[in-house]
Amino acid sequence: MGLGVGIVGLPNIGKSTTFNALTKAQNAESANYPFCTIEPNKAIVPVPDKRLAELAKIVNPERIQHSTIDFVDIAGLVKGASKGEGLGNQFLSNIREVEVILHMVRCFEDENITHVEGSINPLRDIEIIESELIFADIQQLEKKLDKLTRTAKADKSAKGALDLASELKAHLDELKPVSTFTKKDDPIFEALDKELRFLSNKEIIYGANVDEESLTEENEYVKAVKEHAQNVGAEVIMLCAKIEEELVGLSDEEANEFLSELGVSESGLHKIIRLAFDKLGLISYFTAGVKEVRAWTIHKGWKAPKAASVIHNDFEKGFIRAEVIAYEDYIACGGETKSKEAGKMRLEGKDYVVADGDVMHFRFNV
Repeated sequence: MGLGVGIVGLPNIGKSTTFNALTKAQNAESANYPFCTIEPNKAIVPVPDKRLAELAKIVNPERIQHSTIDFVDIAGLVKGASKGEGLGNQFLSNIREVEVILHMVRCFEDENITHVEGSINPLRDIEIIESELIFADIQQLEKKLDKLTRTAKADKSAKGALDLASELKAHLDELKPVSTFTKKDDPIFEALDKELRFLSNKEIIYGANVDEESLTEENEYVKAVKEHAQNVGAEVIMLCAKIEEELVGLSDEEANEFLSELGVSESGLHKIIRLAFDKLGLISYFTAGVKEVRAWTIHKGWKAPKAASVIHNDFEKGFIRAEVIAYEDYIACGGETKSKEAGKMRLEGKDYVVADGDVMHFRFNV
């Protein structure tokens, strides 16, 4: 769907280890030195959804297919990235292509793992990264302002865009992110953001990378990150990247037992994936048959014909109606036939807005 989550952070804080665990494939090299990751590694990650397993118990399909989202492991940024320090310009352009940022922050001490700034201070690290995003936005906006200034001399209708862009530039100059700009609902701003894809306007999830001892009890670093996140309207998920990587290759049962021994109920990465899916504005509907039980990814608010198009374009073109059973009803009744008998199946037309978890069958004619 052209949407993705970019994993960012200073070098050497566990980004590539996290990426390895996310993809369950060791295709992002992890090493104890900065700029280990140069080209952004991309992976399609399945969205954990227990509902699929419950549907499969009833249908007994040949296979199960999850919704997915794209994760991109973007090389570590450093102070001065917006001026080209490290490999900054390249990395910043990679961030511009994603919709949500997973900002990994190191929240543990370990003398065997170097830190590019020489000490552990997650708030300083966050400030470094997010300041660089703001500086990059300022650079983009300055170029746009030059064009708008020239245009406004000949075209008075461009003055509105020039005024708003100037206000935004003053806002950024105070090192405030675009996300806190008060005129984001203005159509002029929306057009500007669509064109420039402001880095500091993207949704952020903070991934607090902790050691094993801190998994069950927040340390002071995590508390500081949570306080910052609350102030900026973001969310924090705590995880131990090392543990998550150890979970790779284990069966679900083995992984759950391992986590239980650590006193943890669920993988931190599973929480991150589901939260990222939500932040991207995505939901899933299901199809359930003997060949496969499958989750289909759509945007929140999509109507039935558009939702049908992700299966095949012909489904949208020739849409007649959708047969819909709510997930809870499907499970409670024990399948499609019994749901129909109980009057739980609905026939919906072109204006039906698909709900998360709908079990659907489309009728079409092309």
